[in-house]
Amino acid sequence: MSFTNTNTLPSFLHSPNPIPREPRLTADTAPVPPSATSPPARACDLLPPSSPSTSFLVNMQPIPPPDPSRYAHEDLDFTKKKTWSQEKEKAICPPASLEIITKAVGMLHTASLLIDDVEDSSSLRRGLPVAHNIFGVAQTINSANYIYFCSLQELQKLKNPKAITTYAEELLHLHRGQGMDLFWRDTLTCPTEEDYLEMVGNKTGGLFRLGIKLMQAESRSLVDCVPLVNLIGLIFQIRDDYMNLSSPEYVQNKGLCEDLTEGKFSFPIIHSIRSDPSNLQLINILGQKTSDPDVKRYAVAYMEGTGSFEYTRQVVNVLIDRARNLTHSIDEGRGKTEGILRILDKMVI
Repeated sequence: MSFTNTNTLPSFLHSPNPIPREPRLTADTAPVPPSATSPPARACDLLPPSSPSTSFLVNMQPIPPPDPSRYAHEDLDFTKKKTWSQEKEKAICPPASLEIITKAVGMLHTASLLIDDVEDSSSLRRGLPVAHNIFGVAQTINSANYIYFCSLQELQKLKNPKAITTYAEELLHLHRGQGMDLFWRDTLTCPTEEDYLEMVGNKTGGLFRLGIKLMQAESRSLVDCVPLVNLIGLIFQIRDDYMNLSSPEYVQNKGLCEDLTEGKFSFPIIHSIRSDPSNLQLINILGQKTSDPDVKRYAVAYMEGTGSFEYTRQVVNVLIDRARNLTHSIDEGRGKTEGILRILDKMVI
């Protein structure tokens, strides 16, 4: 089965509302304007007028501007299967158990970054060459998989069957989310915002939930922190997408606008593409996975023009306010919110 032709895919693999895929424009047929300040040409002017799918895209009406305030109240639990009990679980963890959980989750996180760098063809991680560019892809994959099982072995010390079940559940969520992300990238399929939120709830949220659910399984407290970490996972990923395209610190640590080189459909990119589906410039830049800094700066200028960075900032800040309110609600006046609130303050953009 070829993943380069989405028409041959079974229905369950299709994104619910994808942007129809167009042939990628080459440098010969669609030269990038020399200045990022030049007015962007519409993609319909660059494609043959006889193309039926082009006509469809040109006539497609842009979606109404999304309202970021919806993030203040909508359900943000995007794991399709509710794998944890609705019953209040546990939150305060004995020191010995906490040490085991901290070590196991840290190992899993490191291993997942090794795999992520391979799958994203990254060059830098925190300003240093990625592991697979030093030790090779095969050795890096094998080492990361080995650490997955070392982490599982560490959790067996808890002698709590629920810990093993939780580990398996969240690793399944993590790989489902990563699979969605890779599928959109490799088939040049722009997901909806809801598709993206589901992906993040599985991929990024999985690691956040794992630590909390393991601590709750080892605790006698009835405080349920899972909804809060679901929110924090969402904030973290959307903010990371924003910083990847705008932060000088990210340029130093990961390279200029690495998500564009990867061809990743990040939160601001999805908003920008869907704000004007008839303009194919940004989706074609993604398809080329360019390393050209001028092309990247042009793409960023285009996204500024569609209001995508402003929208992303608004969404992040709405989610942070929601997380603050939930933190106070969970605390119930016990005065133990300082650490979480400090983290949330640092995430404001």
